[in-house]
Formats: sequence, structure tokens, C-alpha cells
Amino acid sequence: MLKLDTTIIILAAGKGSRMKSDYPKVLHILGDKTILEYVLNTAKSINPKKIILVCNNNTKKILSNMKNFSIEIVVQKEQKGTGDALITASKNFLDNENIIVLYGDMPLISSISIKKLQESKKKSDLSLLTSNIKNPSGYGRILRKNGYVIGIIEEKYANNQEKLIKEVYSGTFITQGKDLKRWLSKIHYNNHNQEIYATEIIKIAYLEGGNIIKTVKPLNYKEILGINNKLQLSILEKMIQQEKIENLLLSGVTLKDPYNFNLRGTLKHGENIEIDSGVILEGNIILGNNIKINAGCIIKNSFINHHSQIKEYTIIENVKIGKNCIIGPFCHLRNKTILKNNIHIGNYVEIKESIINEKTKIKHLSYIGNSKIGSQVNIGAGTITCNYDGFKKSKTTIGDNVFIGSNTELIAPINISKNTTIAAGTTVRKNVDKPCLVYNTKKQKYKENWSYINKNKKTNT
Repeated sequence: MLKLDTTIIILAAGKGSRMKSDYPKVLHILGDKTILEYVLNTAKSINPKKIILVCNNNTKKILSNMKNFSIEIVVQKEQKGTGDALITASKNFLDNENIIVLYGDMPLISSISIKKLQESKKKSDLSLLTSNIKNPSGYGRILRKNGYVIGIIEEKYANNQEKLIKEVYSGTFITQGKDLKRWLSKIHYNNHNQEIYATEIIKIAYLEGGNIIKTVKPLNYKEILGINNKLQLSILEKMIQQEKIENLLLSGVTLKDPYNFNLRGTLKHGENIEIDSGVILEGNIILGNNIKINAGCIIKNSFINHHSQIKEYTIIENVKIGKNCIIGPFCHLRNKTILKNNIHIGNYVEIKESIINEKTKIKHLSYIGNSKIGSQVNIGAGTITCNYDGFKKSKTTIGDNVFIGSNTELIAPINISKNTTIAAGTTVRKNVDKPCLVYNTKKQKYKENWSYINKNKKTNT
């Protein structure tokens, strides 16, 4: 038998009105990706000839989110049902290729199940992905006669006896292009809502006679779960998180409170990783060995090297952290920040687009932005790099072994020589080109015969 090319059609034109959102249903976030991206990734993994995405007039929103995929966009101008969506797509596929139909709101479908469909198609004219579930509510039921599939009944049109059927239809199937076009040409509008149901092709294929219709079961029922509202979205989110948590625990990660942890992306890690309650990891995270992340931290797209500790309620975004570092609590490390080894960043410190070299300490209440800081620098509480003049960001450069006293302002652009000491309360406006003590002279004044207590009594009477 000649092997046919495969085209995948993904139906994603539904309005998603039950999501109660003006945003397309398939672009809602599940884990770390849109719902549709899960389906597209799975479709891409089986190397089809092409992928056709059927969507509605919100095409621009979908296109802006699908830059990493090579797909053909087909617009279903009016939402007249899944059958109409396939008719709309039929101009874009050939007679002599296999067509696999997937749904954009069914994100857990696996490539293994799709490949099982492809194998089944070698011995059939039409193969359906079905599943037997305890609670079939909401699904179309598979109708059989003498064991053979003869059709599908949508739940809202099923009688009491048909509603007892446990075998349900996922909406996913495979057939040849010429057969699908022929069956679609025979579908009539449903009289109740003037829609065309794709499920009608099963009955048409059966009534033609001679067509072999087979069914294939997915690996588990979760694969056919669709998302139509925020409740279903949350249920699938919990499933995804549960699977990730189990994998992390089995790989040796210690999760102090597994049910209060979220991984919204990927985590590569070494040994002896300990993560406390309420931690959220997003994007691509890499952790070395012997890493401890305390409660309430949020870490996005970052690398943390061996023997480092992230203390409570610290936010880290797009940052590289070296070995033996202590960060936090209540820190905010922002985009393009690089911390070398043996660095201590303490309470309420914010750092952005800066490089901090070895053995430097910034322990309290400071803002460091657009800076390059040498090694063994001590930055006192309340220090601010004044990097923005209202028009542009400017750079601060600090050499090795610099001591900066508390409540210091560094007006960028500025360079501070190595081995310099800056006294507390100093505003530095000019470059310091050689080691020295920098300070501002401020006259201290006194007012005699003044008492805070006496003044306060007069104010309160």
C-alpha cells in the first residue's frame, strides 16, 4: 500500500463564550503555554506534511501568538459548526493524503495516540479516537450495531438509553482526503440550530456500505478532556501540575509542600534541591546542586548555581546567579542581572541589568540599576544608583574593594575607582579616579531650648 502524506487540521474557531472572556479560548494559558500550543506541539511532533488551523475572525490575535509554528490559517467566517469548519478547510488539503482532525481546546492529546490512529488507518477507511469513561456527560456517544460503529449521537439529542452508553467520541479521527470531502458534501444542516456537525460523517460512512470504521483508545481518558470554561481550565491545570510534581519528587527534588508549589515551565536540576511552600517557577529554570529555595519565592527564566540559597519572598526574573550566593529575603532581581560567586544580596534590595562580581555584599534597602560592580564591594543600606535622568538610562561602574556608606546616591553616568570609601549620606556627582575618601560636608545645626516632649504636649492640648 502506498504511504500517504498526512495533513493535520486543528479546529479552533469556536467563540469560547463560556470562558466569559473577550480573548480567544484557545489562547488562554495552561501551565506555561496557551491551550493551542499544546495541540500544535503534539501535531508538529508527528511531522505532518502541513498543519491547517481553522479559526475565527480573531485571526490576528492567534497569528501573533503562533510565530514559532509553520501553519496555514483558514478563517471560518461564521460559526456554523464543526462540519462547516472542515468544509472551510477542505480547499487546503488533497484527495490523496490522510487527514487527521484535532481540536484546539483538547490540549492533552498525545502523539502516541495519534500514531495509534495512523496505524489503525492502514486497515480502515475511518478511524476514531474514543474512550470509555465512568461519567460520559457532555460527550457524544458511540452507537454500535453488532459491535460495529454505525454513528454518533450528540448528548443533547440522545434518549435516556443512549445516555447510558459509556463509550464517547473525542472528535479526533483520521481518514483519506477524498473520502472526507465526499462525506462532507452529503452533510445537511441541523434543523435545531442550523449548524453542520462533523459527527454526521460517521453515519454517512456507515450508510454508504463497504467502509471499514475502527476505533482507537488513547493512553488515558485525560487526553480527550476539552476546555470550555474556567472551571475545566483549572481542572486541567491541576492535572498538569500534579504530573510535574510527581516527576520532580521521583527525580529527587524535596518539595516541602507539594500541593502548594507551581512549575509553569521546565526545571533542570542537580542533586539536593529543597523547595519550600508557595514557590512558583516559570519559564526555563536551571538549578545546580545543593540549592535551597525558601517559601514564597517566584523565579522566572533563571539559572542558579551550586550551594546557593534563595530566601523568603524573593522575585528573580531572567537572572544568572553564581555559586555560594545568599539572596533575600524580599529581594527583586530583574532582567539581565548577573551575580558571580559568593555574593550576598539582602533584605529589600532591587537589582536590574547589572553585573555584580565575587564576594560583594548589598545587604539592605538598596537599588542598583545599569551597573557593573567589582569584587569585595560593600554597599550600605539605602544606597541608590540614580541611573535615569528622565530621558535615558546611564551606567554606574564601581571598582574592587569599594566601601559605600549608607544612604549614598550615585548620580550616573559615574565611575568609582577601586579601593575608594564613600562616607554615609554622600551624593556622588563626579567620577572618582583614584582611591580616596569621598564625602559631602554638611553643617549640623542646633536649636536651643527646644523639647520634642513639650512641643508634642502643646500640639495635643
